[in-house]
Amino acid sequence: MASLSLFSPNETLADISSRDLVFLFVPFVVAELENRARTTSPQGRIEHIGRAQAYLREFLSQLETYEVVPVREKALYEQRASSVADPAKRRELKIKQYQKEKELRVKIEAVRKARRQSLQEENPSSDFELIASLLPSSTMNDSTDEEEDSETEDLLRESILLLLVLMYTQAHNQLESMDQELELLRSMPPPPPLTEEDARSSKGKEKDDMWKLDSPMPSGGPDGKGPLMDDSGKLLRPFTILPAGAADRARLQAEVFQPDHRLPTMSIDEYLEIEQQRGNIITGGGPQSQSKLTTSEQLQLDSEMDGTIFAEQRTEEKRQKDENWARYTDTHPKGAGNTMNRG
Repeated sequence: MASLSLFSPNETLADISSRDLVFLFVPFVVAELENRARTTSPQGRIEHIGRAQAYLREFLSQLETYEVVPVREKALYEQRASSVADPAKRRELKIKQYQKEKELRVKIEAVRKARRQSLQEENPSSDFELIASLLPSSTMNDSTDEEEDSETEDLLRESILLLLVLMYTQAHNQLESMDQELELLRSMPPPPPLTEEDARSSKGKEKDDMWKLDSPMPSGGPDGKGPLMDDSGKLLRPFTILPAGAADRARLQAEVFQPDHRLPTMSIDEYLEIEQQRGNIITGGGPQSQSKLTTSEQLQLDSEMDGTIFAEQRTEEKRQKDENWARYTDTHPKGAGNTMNRG
């Protein structure tokens, strides 16, 4: 891009044509490729992240130079959520950034509908497919530009600017996550150095594998039997998610095939016995309680048993009870406690 001199700091955003405006995405795409590159060592990952950050900063610098992003949105995304100490303010900042990004995607979808995109492009699975669906075709020539009316040109330019603002938000989020990943990678302990014996054994194993007629045994992966998927995401061999032990599989199977409700931990008789020991069960009542004599009736019956000491004791108890009741009725006449609802 620098050799082609597509962009000049002396130009403004209005001076750049829609076809050249597309090339502002190049640093962002290259940064994404560097970020997705696979490495086997932490140092290699650190180098890829460093190059990706350089491309992302170049992308952000170009958008800020040509004032593609509005001032309000620029101030919103320049604030990093990880640098905010207050959890409430950090959560509020993340919500505002998410709402703004969602608003941008809604606008982009409206522009895509206005441009009458085909049905196959209605639900892109990634941001790059979204870019490909909205950007003009790479085979566009001057004749198509002449045939294209001003309304289509305006929609095309609006879609590119909205996508640039969306990628601006994505770039800030990626820079923040890359800084956190770099901090973790730099704090990792270095791998132990290989001894001479390990180097000799590895070389001997390579020679043995080279002279073998059969293919070498795969290594690596989560279980040491080789990778599960290739670079394109295609499965290379069957695998199981459950543990390999029969006891573990039986235990997990027993946990799965169970009723969806809680099973009882005791019988009803055991529960009633415990409640009775606690004194939570009221006894009495029923037909037996109706036929049983009251305390006054029983006292009257016992006092009528003449000639016994028990009858004399019950007679004295009945006399004291009657006397206490007569004394109570003398001090508390009928209706004395009725206030007639006067408080």
